[in-house]
Amino acid sequence: MTTVLFERRDAVATITLNRPERLNAISPALAADLIAALERGIEDPEIRVLILTGAGDRAFCAGDDLREGIPTGRADARRLVEQVQTVTRLIMFQDKPVVAAVNGWAVGGGFEWVMNCDLSIWAEQAKAFLPEVSLGLGVTGGVTALLPRIVGWQRARALFILGEHQSASRLLELGLAHAVVPGDRLRAEAEALARRLADQPPAALRGLKQAMTSVHREEIERAMTEETETLVRLLADPASLERLTELRSRGRPAAAS
Repeated sequence: MTTVLFERRDAVATITLNRPERLNAISPALAADLIAALERGIEDPEIRVLILTGAGDRAFCAGDDLREGIPTGRADARRLVEQVQTVTRLIMFQDKPVVAAVNGWAVGGGFEWVMNCDLSIWAEQAKAFLPEVSLGLGVTGGVTALLPRIVGWQRARALFILGEHQSASRLLELGLAHAVVPGDRLRAEAEALARRLADQPPAALRGLKQAMTSVHREEIERAMTEETETLVRLLADPASLERLTELRSRGRPAAAS
């Protein structure tokens, strides 16, 4: 899996998005490899905790990569969106904790995956934003249900609609980060947190995650269904296609522009 790396140390597995030359942007291949890596970590009984991070120091994940092509029909659009939503389900709806180690920009779908994780540690220089509305698109990850619960309706609407850049320190204030650390300490701090989780009684930790998730799962699934249908519809809209084609001509990831 060249677009995603998998490394195991004792009871902790680190999954690294590995397209640093494209700011670890989401391509169909990366999404498929990430699904496979998450499934590998979930199915291995010796692994208790997963870390999700990005290669390099510029970006955790810069959102969708238009260089890989723009879906031109509903079927292609649906396949891509369902891949992204499958990642969310694998992070949230299984019983092993997932720690996000955010090493740089977390944008669009990348930021949404961070919000799906159980805990997130951010490098001091990391930033995030949700550009989808400005692109004529929609969000994923069940965040239409998750984000208002975390930050409240007004702040959630502002994050979605205005798409303003958020610093790591601001995300900590909003309750969207567990900790903010110097960039050169990120990997060590994430591994220390993961080891701490791995040392907890596994049955109790699994039970807690299952209980916390199950209470809201129906709502999150409904949100993901609506998100998927909205995004598929928008991807087929000529105005959205024109915007995305223009961004592609600039050679940038859609969400990092």
